[in-house]
Amino acid sequence: MRRAAVLLLILGGCEQIDPFTRDGVWRPRGANEANLRLHVADPAMLDRGREDPNADGATTAAAVARYRADRIRPLPAAGVANIQPTGGAGATSPGTGAGAVNGGR
Repeated sequence: MRRAAVLLLILGGCEQIDPFTRDGVWRPRGANEANLRLHVADPAMLDRGREDPNADGATTAAAVARYRADRIRPLPAAGVANIQPTGGAGATSPGTGAGAVNGGR
């Protein structure tokens, strides 16, 4: 019971939970919708969309089924870079990282 009373006293100071409700903070007021409407070629597409004649529903459904079954296929090689995971958290040994002068001597 004592903990609850202390907690109520402490939380009483938390008048505003959301920092965006403070005075002087920008409020979007429909900015996302206005920006989207500016960038869409045909505003009617926002209401009804359009069909893609090149879309293959079977391929899409198969991909969703693999995702749900946790059997995701790896992406094909792009030929740009071969990224390999390394051991460790990316730290370098002393004197070998960026900014090392004369081999760390």
